[in-house]
Amino acid sequence: MLRKPLLTLQETAELLKLSEATLRGLIKAGDVRAIRIGREWRIAVRDLEQFLDAHANRAPAAQQSEPQP
Repeated sequence: MLRKPLLTLQETAELLKLSEATLRGLIKAGDVRAIRIGREWRIAVRDLEQFLDAHANRAPAAQQSEPQP
């Protein structure tokens, strides 16, 4: 059983505020991992989270080192 759902291309594009064409380009370039089911693409939430983490300008707050006094 899936712990997190698979998102459609439309759902993912809406979340990222991108066009579906741009998202398809990211999939084709290998930047976003996607699963093809029949003629449709699905994106796992964990893969979307990994893409966002890899393209963030800094590490998540939990991974940042504590500031020096």
